[in-house]
Amino acid sequence: MSQWSQVQQLEIKFLEQVDQFYDDNFPMEIRHLLAQWIESQDWEAASNNEAMATILLQNLLIQVDEQLDRVSQEKNLLLIHNLKRIRKLLQGKYHGNPMHIAVIISNCLREERRILAAASMPVQGPLEKSLQNSVVSERQRNVEHKVSAIKNSAQMTDQDVKYLEDLQEEFDFRYKTIQSLEQSDKNSALIKQEMLALQAMLNTLDYKRKEVLSKIGRVIHEIDMLMSNMLTEELLDWKRRQQIACIGGPLHGGLDQLQNCFTLLAESLFQVRRQLEKLDELLTRLTYDGDPIPVQRPQLLEKVNFLLYNLFRNSFVVERQPCMPTHPQRPMVLKTLIQFTVKLRLLIKLPELNYQIRVKATIDNNRRFVLCGTHVKAMNMEESANGSLSVEFRHLQPKEMKSSAGSKGNEGPHMVTEELHSISFETQVCLYGLTINLETSSLPVVMISNVSQLPNAWASIIWYNLSTNDPQNLSFFNNPPAAPLSQLLEVLSWQFSSYVGRGLNSEQLNMLAEKLTGQQVSYNDYQLSWAKFCKEHLPGKSFTFWVWLEAILDLIKKHILPLWIDGYIMGFVSKEKERILLKDKTPGTFLLRFSESNLGGITFTWVDQLENGDVTFHSVEPYNKGRLSALPFADILRDYKVIMADNVPENPLKYLYPDIPKDKAFGKHYSCQPNEVSKPSDGGGKGYVPSVFIPVSKILNDSTDPHSPSDLLPMSPSVYAVLSEHLSPTVIETAVCCKLFHS
Repeated sequence: MSQWSQVQQLEIKFLEQVDQFYDDNFPMEIRHLLAQWIESQDWEAASNNEAMATILLQNLLIQVDEQLDRVSQEKNLLLIHNLKRIRKLLQGKYHGNPMHIAVIISNCLREERRILAAASMPVQGPLEKSLQNSVVSERQRNVEHKVSAIKNSAQMTDQDVKYLEDLQEEFDFRYKTIQSLEQSDKNSALIKQEMLALQAMLNTLDYKRKEVLSKIGRVIHEIDMLMSNMLTEELLDWKRRQQIACIGGPLHGGLDQLQNCFTLLAESLFQVRRQLEKLDELLTRLTYDGDPIPVQRPQLLEKVNFLLYNLFRNSFVVERQPCMPTHPQRPMVLKTLIQFTVKLRLLIKLPELNYQIRVKATIDNNRRFVLCGTHVKAMNMEESANGSLSVEFRHLQPKEMKSSAGSKGNEGPHMVTEELHSISFETQVCLYGLTINLETSSLPVVMISNVSQLPNAWASIIWYNLSTNDPQNLSFFNNPPAAPLSQLLEVLSWQFSSYVGRGLNSEQLNMLAEKLTGQQVSYNDYQLSWAKFCKEHLPGKSFTFWVWLEAILDLIKKHILPLWIDGYIMGFVSKEKERILLKDKTPGTFLLRFSESNLGGITFTWVDQLENGDVTFHSVEPYNKGRLSALPFADILRDYKVIMADNVPENPLKYLYPDIPKDKAFGKHYSCQPNEVSKPSDGGGKGYVPSVFIPVSKILNDSTDPHSPSDLLPMSPSVYAVLSEHLSPTVIETAVCCKLFHS
């Protein structure tokens, strides 16, 4: 089943997450129509290879053309129209930058895998639960309801102001009519009656002025209370959800809803401002003793302007944190002289501001780094698929300045990966006589000068965003706090779900908890130090816990990803637990686990039964990325052979734990069918025997015999058959390179 088919079977709450990252940058129609073709291409490799990306973009357009031909025959007018529009959009948008669409598609496929992995996990962790609780959802609904009510109140007050204006015009007309009469006419009974009517009208005007000012005051008070409480909390929650999403957590939504609230409040405040301006006009035409307008209007206008300043300042946000396109799963880690992207949005979406706001990007004030590239751009509503007022910087790159002595500072392999920096943005809004200076900053970033620093830099980003919701604590690592182990384990599972498409289950997390703490603990209450996570070496090892885990992530990503996604790699299980699981199983049952003593290694252990009925276990020396580059791991499992004493070599791996036939589990991942044994004359070009790599191990009966070095022996089945006819097992043993641990 294709990945897209699996996505379509998800529950609605997960489908809503999928919907969030498909827009005009990569329309969902194309994802749906070309699902199998898209999944069969290597978009991640193309995101770093312009020539490959160019070819893939051309092939994508060809695929769209073929779909156009098909739907044209079916006379599906709507789909024809959409496909023509999408083709034009794709060609125009990515013709000059084909790697950009490769990055986008790669990210979409990765997010789909992460969501599929999240959907398969039975229990939410404490962090995810805290982000999705019912209290937050209820507050979101209350905010939207109150904003709508405020908008309606402001519009109703508009009608009151219009009624007041009409009433005053009538009063002006009748008053001026009387004033134009001769003095003798003013003493008539009719005029005196009219004067009494004017006095009653003036009393009504006074009452309506007080009423309108009171209603305006209530609207302002409601906006003030909403901004001070629920809206501020909503914005802080969104920023916290963004932090968590950046380190692999659930996708954060809600920014469009916040934009709607901010925009409606801004519109209401400007509407109130116009109402106060209208009252000022009425004041110039008529005032009297006890007139409430000159007393109340200045205070109300000052409050409105204050709220507008605050609303605009809070509305300027970093929508997408700084990230190198080459490492989309590692945001906020920036390499010197490598471009990164960052996107900002103004949550107040007013047409008058389109292309009127120019944003300037800078780096923190220590003058150690500068930003090269286009660092001033105008916000507009055309670049975003949803029409938001935003700007995306795509060509910024940090450069380290030379020190005053002429030598470089800390640039090089020893750059500190716990040193935090900030990308700052500033702009100015001029609207309706108001001038508002806006500033915002990215979450803290870590600068590196060499890709080898990326793992430790990413560990710093994880620890910071897990431990604090302070967006600008650049001195955080001067005294980094401990983190709740339960939350850390949840984040570690996210590293696997976001980076390699499948998270960790409770048993795997328990093993990691024991490795981190050195004991079996109730990790709900345990606090883990930063040093334990990333600074101190594991007991008896020359590497830290994080380096060990990162090496496993890299191994999965590059060499065993399909097997991991299928869930056939138990991975995180100790040797002791491994034997408990296997001891009562059928001989030939095996499991796959990651090496605890070798960086980036995977091994397999199987159970066997001796002639006397005793159970024994065998573990092959771990395979690392060097060996797995030469031979796919699934093929190793299929072709693996063991020589026991003088016996014929045979594959001891029969059932994947608990009882899955090996070929049923891994058959679809075999690169080809195993070669049949043949004689030299049966095949091969120019009389040569076709050859394949076969992993072979020798189990030594005498446990005191030294083990031989581990490697893979390049030997075809036919060659082995010929050698075994003419050579003794002892001679063959000298050629065997895979070491086997026997117990």
